[in-house]
Amino acid sequence: MEFQAVKALSIEAGKIFFLIVILIIISAISVGTGELSIAPHKVLYYLKDSGSMEYQVLHNIRIPRTILAIATGGSLGLSGIILQGIFRNPLVEPYTLGISGGSSLGITVVIVTGLQSTGAVSLPLAGFSGALVTVFLVYFLSYKREGMSLNKMLLTGVMISFISSSAVMFLLSVTAIENIHGILFWTMGSLNESNPVMVYGMLIMSLTGLLTSYLFTAPLNTLRLGETTARSLGINTKFTICALFFVTSMLTGCSIAVAGVIGFVGLVIPHFSRFVAGSDYRSLLIISFLSGSVFMLLCDMLARTLVFPNELPIGVITGIFGGITFIILIWIKKNT
Repeated sequence: MEFQAVKALSIEAGKIFFLIVILIIISAISVGTGELSIAPHKVLYYLKDSGSMEYQVLHNIRIPRTILAIATGGSLGLSGIILQGIFRNPLVEPYTLGISGGSSLGITVVIVTGLQSTGAVSLPLAGFSGALVTVFLVYFLSYKREGMSLNKMLLTGVMISFISSSAVMFLLSVTAIENIHGILFWTMGSLNESNPVMVYGMLIMSLTGLLTSYLFTAPLNTLRLGETTARSLGINTKFTICALFFVTSMLTGCSIAVAGVIGFVGLVIPHFSRFVAGSDYRSLLIISFLSGSVFMLLCDMLARTLVFPNELPIGVITGIFGGITFIILIWIKKNT
C-alpha cells in the first residue's frame, strides 16, 4: 500500500517536473521570437550587454511579455480548476461569473468618458474596479442566511455578464468612432503591458494565489463528494467556498486589468489538467498553473508570428486553439 502511494506520488512529481522543463524551454523560445530574432542560447549573452539593441528589446519588451504570459495564463488556469471544483461543473470558468463583463464595462466607461487620459494606470484600474464590483455583487446577491447558494451564484454571474455585455454594446453604439478601436482592442486581450510594476505585480499575485490555494487542497478534494458530504466530514464549506471564490476572483480581476479579456484558458486548461493528472488537487493545482502558463506562451507566440509583421489579439488565438483543444479532449475522453 505504501509502495503504491510512493509510486503515485513519484509519477505526479515527474509530470510536474516535465511541465516545468517545458515551461522553461518555451519561455526561452518566446523571448527570442519576434521581428528581431534572438537564439535562445544567446539570451543570457545579450542580457550582459546593456548597450546592445538586443538587450533593450529583451529587457523592455520580450521578458516582461513572457513573464506576463506566465502569470496570466497560470492565474486563469488555476482559477478555472478551483471554480470547477467548487461548483462541480466542468463548464464553469472565471468569466462565467460575470467578472470579464464587469471589467469590460469599467474599461468602456473610462474610454467613452475620456478618463483614460488621466494616467497610464487608468485603464487597468478601471478593469480591476469593474471586476471587483462584479465580485461583490455576485457574492451579496447570492448570499443566504444558511450560507452561499452555488446555483444562485452561478446564475447571478451569468445574468450580470449579459447585462454588462449589453451595456458595453450600448456604449459602443453611442461613442465616437475613435473610441471603438481602443475598447475592442482591450476586450480581445493583449500582453503588450511593459510597466514593470504591473508585470511583476501580476507575477506576485499569481504565485500568491497558487500558494494560498494549496491551503485548501483537502477541502477541494472533499468537495468533490458534494457540499453536504464535505460538511459532514468536518469541512467548513462556507469559509472554503467564500475564500476560494475571492482568491479566484482577484486572480481573474488582476489578469483582466493588465492583459484584457482573454477567454477559454480557464475552461480548457482544467480539462487538460484532469486528463493528465486525474482528480487529486494536490497535483491538479500546480499542473493547472503550469499548463495555463505554457498554453498562454504558445498562443502568444502564434499571435506574434501567424500574420507577421502584424500581431493578432491574444484572445483570438486562445479562443480558436482553446476551442479546438477542448473538442479534441472531449473526443479522446469519449473514446477511452
